[in-house]
Amino acid sequence: MQNPKLMSMHEKTAHTALAWIVTLTASLFFFYEFIQMNLFNAINEQLREEYRLDAVQLGQLFSMYFYANFIFLFPAGSILDRYSTRKVLIFAIILSTLGTFIFSMASVYWVAALGRFMVGGGAAFCFLSCIRIASRWFSPHRMAFVTGVVVTMAMLGGLVAQTPFASLANYLGSFRQALLLNTALGVIILILTLLLVKDRPPDAQDEALTDHAHLKALGVWGCLKIAVLNPQNWLGGCYTALINLPVFILGGLWGIMYLTEVHHITQSEASYATTIFFMGVILGSLAYGYFSDYLGRRVMPMIVGAILSFIVMCILMFIPHLPLWLLITLFFLVGFFTSSQVLTYPLIAESNPIYLTSTSISIDSLCIMASGFIVPSLFGWLMEWGSVHANNVTVYHASDFNRAMLIMSEIMPDCHWLLLLS
Repeated sequence: MQNPKLMSMHEKTAHTALAWIVTLTASLFFFYEFIQMNLFNAINEQLREEYRLDAVQLGQLFSMYFYANFIFLFPAGSILDRYSTRKVLIFAIILSTLGTFIFSMASVYWVAALGRFMVGGGAAFCFLSCIRIASRWFSPHRMAFVTGVVVTMAMLGGLVAQTPFASLANYLGSFRQALLLNTALGVIILILTLLLVKDRPPDAQDEALTDHAHLKALGVWGCLKIAVLNPQNWLGGCYTALINLPVFILGGLWGIMYLTEVHHITQSEASYATTIFFMGVILGSLAYGYFSDYLGRRVMPMIVGAILSFIVMCILMFIPHLPLWLLITLFFLVGFFTSSQVLTYPLIAESNPIYLTSTSISIDSLCIMASGFIVPSLFGWLMEWGSVHANNVTVYHASDFNRAMLIMSEIMPDCHWLLLLS
């Protein structure tokens, strides 16, 4: 049964097919950015050898994406609420694609870091742009499912960054060649965006004028004040940041090495597990979005997701000698249950004026990106604590991973307490 409050809000049903074309095309950039964010998992060892990096340095290079994201998110939200989403999206795609090219060609560490920073700067606009466009083309009571589809596009990118990207790099003989093809993909997405993405439905000009009038009356600081002082925005952001940790740690950076060192499976078997992890997130995003819209509730499914994901993580971390089929199943379940985070976005959108959608959701994204550059560096520091060095390369053992993985057993339980406060 739908929430009457959501049902009473205006419908947008006249352009359904066009709405999906526009939203999915915009979401291709989110797909692209998740490839960039998670490809370190597939080329972890090559990067460490190429630049002679230890775990902390690798974590810092990985986190350059999140440093830029964190810096630009607040401005991105304000810009997207005020200016053409299509034009901002085009600029962000150009910036990110150029950053990918620089990263692929970098021969020294600081140039590679600059490329990652540029990619992260463009990424600050990707999800906010998708939600801003979706909120203009779809009715509010459909936003949880639409958000699930948008996040699914991103997770398809995360999936591509696992076994497929590793296989591509091996086939081409160099991670640099794979990154150049990745750059070409960015150019294709740019062309599709130029051709297909539109800011609003053709008959929504009155709505555009109303939004513009509200924003002009409030001013930049007035809009920021409303968004910053709404506790729902911060609670949603903290929830997403905490429950998203497995995506950053297992899906984005250390998942393959964790499985090979701790659970003693081959690298190819480990890449299957991380690929299945993103399959879990894809299916979970769609399932949570659909059932949340059907029930007309957001918080209850989020609490269930937080509790179940914590239980599965504990099994993965504390039970030794797990068979391969169970490891793959656990990775799938972690991805599935942590995808309850997709509900924070419609929750925040419904808790704020529609003309402040991007600014409000930027707070949520700000919290996620803060965890994205804090936690990987902390994880790397814990890995280094007891590691050994051989031939100028750091060697990690199961005890190093088990020590660092305690971050998630300490932090993830806080998710459902945050929701109980909301």
